[in-house]
Amino acid sequence: MLTQASPVRIGSKVFTESVILGELAKAIAGQAGVDAVHQRELGGTSILWKALQQGDIDVYSEYTGTITHELLKNVAPDADIPTLRERLKPLGIGITNSLGFNNTYAIGMLADKAAQLHISKLSDLAAHPDLRFGFSNEFIDRTDGWPGIRQRYGLPQTQVRGLDHALAYRAVASNAVDAIDLYSTDAEIPYYHLRTLDDDHHYFPRYEAVYLYRLALVKSAPAFVTALQKLAGRIDENTMRQMNAKVKLQGAKEDVVVAAFLGIRADTSADAGLWSRLLQTSIDHIKLVVLSLGMAVLLAIPLGILAARLKRLGQLVIGLTGILQTVPSLAMFVFMIPIFGIGTWPAIAALFLYSLLPIVRNTHAGLVGIAPELRESAAALGLPRGVRLRRVELPLATRSILAGIKTAAVINVGTATLAALIGAGGYGQPILTGIRLDNISLILEGAIPAALLALLAQGLFEGIERWLTPRGLRLEARQ
Repeated sequence: MLTQASPVRIGSKVFTESVILGELAKAIAGQAGVDAVHQRELGGTSILWKALQQGDIDVYSEYTGTITHELLKNVAPDADIPTLRERLKPLGIGITNSLGFNNTYAIGMLADKAAQLHISKLSDLAAHPDLRFGFSNEFIDRTDGWPGIRQRYGLPQTQVRGLDHALAYRAVASNAVDAIDLYSTDAEIPYYHLRTLDDDHHYFPRYEAVYLYRLALVKSAPAFVTALQKLAGRIDENTMRQMNAKVKLQGAKEDVVVAAFLGIRADTSADAGLWSRLLQTSIDHIKLVVLSLGMAVLLAIPLGILAARLKRLGQLVIGLTGILQTVPSLAMFVFMIPIFGIGTWPAIAALFLYSLLPIVRNTHAGLVGIAPELRESAAALGLPRGVRLRRVELPLATRSILAGIKTAAVINVGTATLAALIGAGGYGQPILTGIRLDNISLILEGAIPAALLALLAQGLFEGIERWLTPRGLRLEARQ
């Protein structure tokens, strides 16, 4: 059996159903006497799959259509679960039987608008090229998503926007878009009076809900695997939709909904109040910023000095750090997962790389911007090169260097909110949950402290700048 030192690690994606199923796995682990932790809202399919393969998590809920189209190669789109089990086994991954429901993709529109345009099936969309589509970012890129459905149905639409799945419902309800992708068990479908368009060319495969788990659990936590397998067939589509509705529309907590489904009492002893949550997210966020920024300062200032001394090398250094800055934030976090896994360290590594450019560039600019006569005067005094750097050049460049560090710190505070997508916590966690649950209070719980921390960082470095800048330079700046 697993001990307290090695609990089963359960992951979930950033949508409500996945979080509920993650809580369900945690609850049945508790019933089986196995310690488990739920790492919520870790991101999309690719992040969870990589984390499972690398051993950063032990189990998460998935769908058969996603496995056949996204995770495994050379597998028939309609492959059954026994076939998938055989294909996953060499990877060290096991799969349960279907939990009992098919949560397939679908395309939906407001029922009134669909009736007005006489649209009831996907093939009808071809006659309306001006329709605006708002699809989840993952659906836009998936082989079983927009690229394939556009080809199968010959759809001419070009106005396709990427949206967060939870926000897409608001967009279609406010007529910002005309059609969105749905999960068939989404509680919002009846709530927003949407019509699910008939897949008349039978494009979408079945997406039977299952759990993927590391086969190592069969030996380390056999009771948990047995309990997980016993969930097969227990959740039909209507039951899942009702659980989604209780969380998303009625504001119930996922663990409470799961406890009601299992017929047990929810454990609320670990529920944290606002100030406890805020303290923990603040600690997590500040740790990410401080560690990544400190590491960047230790490397970036020497690189900036080197760039100022060696012109050609300097252009290369600034160019390379500039390229790092162009990599999208979420992509950078994902790139770190194969190296560091999920959690704090891949986030710190990504933030460290983002911090380099402002500090390197400002250190370089501060040193090359020193007046030539000042350099010549220091050399005429016979000061060694190292002494000139420490006593003359760096003090003169202090304001520029600190401005670069301040810029990097402020950028890090904001970018670190995305670290919640790979399990690093911080202010991004309540923001993600708030977006998923359409809860403004939770969004503000992360957004306001993040903004305040950015202002605090800016003020702190401005104070350090005044303290470290020689008095004569401060007087000169005032004049």
